[in-house]
Amino acid sequence: MHKKSRQLYGIIQMAGVILWLGVAGGLVTAAPPERPNVLFIVSDDLNNMLGSYGDGLARTPHLDRLATRGVRFERAYCSFPLCGPSRNSFLTGLYPNATGILQNGQIFRQTIPDRVSLPQAFRQAGYFAARIGKLYHYNVPRSVGTNGHDDPASWELELNPAGVDRLEEEPEIFTLSPGKFGGTLSWYASPKADAFHTDGMMAADAEWVLERCARDRSRPFFLAVGFFRPHTPYVAPKDPYFGWHPVEQMPVVTGVADDQADLPAAALGSYKKEQDKLTDELRRECRQAYNASISFMDAQVGRVIDALERFGLADNTIIVFTSDHGYHMGEHGLWQKQSLFEESARVPLLMVAPGVTHPAGVAAAPVSQVDLFPTLAELCNVPAPGNLQGQSLVPLLADPRQPGRNWALTQVVRRRKGSQFFGYSLRTPRWRFTEWDEGREGRELYDHEADPRELRNLEADPALQETITKLSTQLRQAVAGTFPPEGVTPKVNQGGWDILLQK
Repeated sequence: MHKKSRQLYGIIQMAGVILWLGVAGGLVTAAPPERPNVLFIVSDDLNNMLGSYGDGLARTPHLDRLATRGVRFERAYCSFPLCGPSRNSFLTGLYPNATGILQNGQIFRQTIPDRVSLPQAFRQAGYFAARIGKLYHYNVPRSVGTNGHDDPASWELELNPAGVDRLEEEPEIFTLSPGKFGGTLSWYASPKADAFHTDGMMAADAEWVLERCARDRSRPFFLAVGFFRPHTPYVAPKDPYFGWHPVEQMPVVTGVADDQADLPAAALGSYKKEQDKLTDELRRECRQAYNASISFMDAQVGRVIDALERFGLADNTIIVFTSDHGYHMGEHGLWQKQSLFEESARVPLLMVAPGVTHPAGVAAAPVSQVDLFPTLAELCNVPAPGNLQGQSLVPLLADPRQPGRNWALTQVVRRRKGSQFFGYSLRTPRWRFTEWDEGREGRELYDHEADPRELRNLEADPALQETITKLSTQLRQAVAGTFPPEGVTPKVNQGGWDILLQK
């Protein structure tokens, strides 16, 4: 035998002896536990009007079923109620003031190019990281079928299907502003079945990826699936989803004038002129199409979860379901997003972590989407940047009664005579407190114990001035913690940093 071969053989023999002694002596009892997979599902422009899981205005049997398996967070909030800033925030674990992304059409590599993203951290830890659909920002519907404003460093595999909703049906879509779809209210009841639509094709792609992950389990996976619905245009198969939400049964928000009477102008800054074209008939049609799109998306989530179970992956896969922000359907006289009211800032969030979560857990403490990065990193023992700005939700997953940080912060940008300013909103278990330009453009205070729809602004109530002072101090302390932490050096001439420099 060759000398080097004898040496190698001796090393192997010695390793075998050590292993045998360890087993015999009780030192080695089992192989190291398998690292959990992650299935990260994001819906687009989804409010909390879900079935029994949410407010009950849309039919979502699959999300309802998923909620019974883990913990749903009743008070989860985005950091910025706009797609690009929100997604860049929770995918980096930093608030928008630290990413510098305060508008759509940008990616954090423009402002903090060396940042390690959530999926990138998993990829660097040996995970197979794949994306299907929209995770970072896309121009919907024009970017459907492309990479959009994606981050190539985050993924090994990107899949971008495009269905009839993008390629064929655009001429049939009703829109309040002719020629516009993504940023305007628009909808269509499609005659084509699920499989022909983009989200249906994405569900099929997810099944394909999960099947291959089940065949080769040498690496855990981080699979991100970003469904486009219910983002406008609200396009979904007519049968059965529109039929589940009869137009004559769709509610119309009333009392808007009284609601708006005590609001500062900035609170209504997301109002769009096109809304003046809405009649009650159109409002009902819009709500029907939005709900139908939610139910269609829910069915695709069900397909992906079923595949996870069918391929024997469910017992070792963490599931996250959320949306990038909330969405208005006429509340306060507003539609779509970019307000600091509950409907726009609040997001659905549920998590299933096998061996950690208990069935049908409900966490009432306010949490933020910036908490997702530290939570998943801890659950999977994945090294993460040390300057993440969120908290780990693992204690709440194990015991939903835990308070955690117990507040969440949401911000938005407003424009005034050529300049720009911020609005910040603090959500505690009882209160929502909002300051516009540090109070110079107005304040809002809502008591969620008595007024969950935020219809009465208590900012001028003499009996609550001490409460307002305390909440203002707490809000400003929270805002101070949103700026670049140590180790984050932004390129100040890119993205939202131009706005931040005006402060």
